[in-house]
Amino acid sequence: MSISDQVSMFYNAKPHIFEKAKALRNNMTFAELKLWELIRNKQVQGLRFRAQHPIDIFIADFYCHSLKLIIEVDGGIHQSPEQKEYDIGREAEISHWGIKIIRFTNDEIEKEIDGVFNRINKICVDRKLELASSL
Repeated sequence: MSISDQVSMFYNAKPHIFEKAKALRNNMTFAELKLWELIRNKQVQGLRFRAQHPIDIFIADFYCHSLKLIIEVDGGIHQSPEQKEYDIGREAEISHWGIKIIRFTNDEIEKEIDGVFNRINKICVDRKLELASSL
């Protein structure tokens, strides 16, 4: 991977963000692990997802660079007003790079994993078409 690929894939993330991402990868939640088992190793449309991926000052739960797509797994903390406000700001920042974010709750993943997987599959198909039409 060239330096320019790294810059574009990580959006100039600093070393401390990479360290934090590594720690998060080593301590994934049950829901994150369950989803990771389904999307890793190119199991969705042959696409590569990366777990706990640095993007500038943020860390995406799962990121597919070719689709500029983030999958976030939201635990209960994401229901608090403060966290909702933070998530909205974070999403606005990240969208400046043309990255789309989709969210699933822990509950959805733990109870409806097949439905979650099917929705991710459909979103990936739609995103491929969306990006192809914007060229």
